[in-house]
Amino acid sequence: MISNLTVFFCIVWVATLLYGEKFAFWVPSYWSCSWPSPPMDNPGDYVKIAVVTDPQLMDRTSLHLAPKSLTLEVVQFYTDIYMRRAILGSIAPFKPDMILFLGDYFDGGPVLSDEEWQESLNRFRHIFDLKNLERATNNQVYFLSGNHDIGYAAYHSRMPQVINRYEKVFGSRNYNFTAGKVEFVAVDAQTLDGHPQQNQTSAAWKFVTSVSRETHSPPRVLLTHIPLFRQDSTSCGSQRSSPIINQRISRATDDHEIVYQNYLTEETSKKLLDYVKPVLVLSGHDHDQCSVTHVAEHGPVLEETLGTISWQQGNLYPSFMLLTASKVTVSNEWDYVSTHLCFLPTQLFIYIWYIVLFVVTLVVILLWPTNGLNIQLHIGELMSDMLGIFKSSKEKDEDENCEYEMVWDAEGSMHLIKKASKIMPTRSNERVERGNATMRAVGKKQILQEINVTMPQDVSGQLGSTDGKVGPFKTKSSNVRVVVRRFMRVFRVISVVAAVNVPIYIMLLFSDWIDK
Repeated sequence: MISNLTVFFCIVWVATLLYGEKFAFWVPSYWSCSWPSPPMDNPGDYVKIAVVTDPQLMDRTSLHLAPKSLTLEVVQFYTDIYMRRAILGSIAPFKPDMILFLGDYFDGGPVLSDEEWQESLNRFRHIFDLKNLERATNNQVYFLSGNHDIGYAAYHSRMPQVINRYEKVFGSRNYNFTAGKVEFVAVDAQTLDGHPQQNQTSAAWKFVTSVSRETHSPPRVLLTHIPLFRQDSTSCGSQRSSPIINQRISRATDDHEIVYQNYLTEETSKKLLDYVKPVLVLSGHDHDQCSVTHVAEHGPVLEETLGTISWQQGNLYPSFMLLTASKVTVSNEWDYVSTHLCFLPTQLFIYIWYIVLFVVTLVVILLWPTNGLNIQLHIGELMSDMLGIFKSSKEKDEDENCEYEMVWDAEGSMHLIKKASKIMPTRSNERVERGNATMRAVGKKQILQEINVTMPQDVSGQLGSTDGKVGPFKTKSSNVRVVVRRFMRVFRVISVVAAVNVPIYIMLLFSDWIDK
């Protein structure tokens, strides 16, 4: 028979798993996030764009684990399923007109073999459901190259095949497109600070120069994976959760090409702002949120650096952005674009809550009385006390003619049961009748011995015992039986809870992973 305690914990665990594995990803769609409110009142007057960055699919280069090892496979799966739930449960319900990825789709992209790179690409396509996204947005899915996809300038001269395989799948690294009245300019930031004579660097600046020559250009949004230059310790606003990262540039010893950089150089950043003249800059790379206002010749420019969408890339609070681009002409060009940063569930906190709930479950089951809580008894005693205030003196006299019998339960707790007092026979061989039952003095002696077995040792000693050695021994045996019963109950309850919730967890886990 399943106890009420078992049913209670089954329900609690089912509700917890449903929230952690499903409902938590619906929260941004229904409560904490929405499309930004542009100056236009008509939703048909703007284009809805979802922006995502830095998934960085984990591979053998991420944790220095052996390829195909069980640990790596488990880490990859739980990281991938989080991002798949984010795109299916949090982003897709907003029904964006466009999806914009700001780079770093792989972790060890430049150093992966062609086979490993293709495997990571298949995972990326599956996680973000690219086939259905392209169908839903009419192929309006745009990609920006990141340093974990093609590396920095030092890689390009030595490993041109890395760029070639990227462009075959994701297209050009320098391009522009229009959404409503807004032009988006995507630049391969990894090549901008390279040697001017390097082919990829010169091609990137040639594209930027061509954009700058356009007259009567619409309002622009600059897309760059690497953020623009900012002074060290520049404040990033209240939405940042990690310490500020200062500028760091590493160069190769032979040709002095860039191997790594946190931000673009000050000179490059100034040229980009002056050439493109954007009203907004979107970037990634930093894995955390940052809002910085740059001073340019055409006025102040806000740069929004997005945090990673992965919960395994150093940010406890993954995020994505909802952006609207106006389809109609507005008076202020800075009003053509509106943004709203949305946060995803904190996966680490969900797993911590699972652990805490498991510990609480064990403790409660272990300490819960084996006979449950006699709530009815306590309520009855409370009602008796309340009614006793209104009793007459005659009733009090009747109470004085009653006696109370001590009853001990298996836990060693004493309960008093009120019974009508009767004149007890003085002879030991006389019989005492209670209702239809007859009890002899010998039977009473046996009952007292049985009660003594279940008494705690200290209580038994106070009430007295015919044998000082037998009483404690029996009490110790009774305590052992209580402990065994408790552990057996823990095993039974945990088994039932697991039998109910493990299949539900597996179903929830893989229902989002399989193809829709």
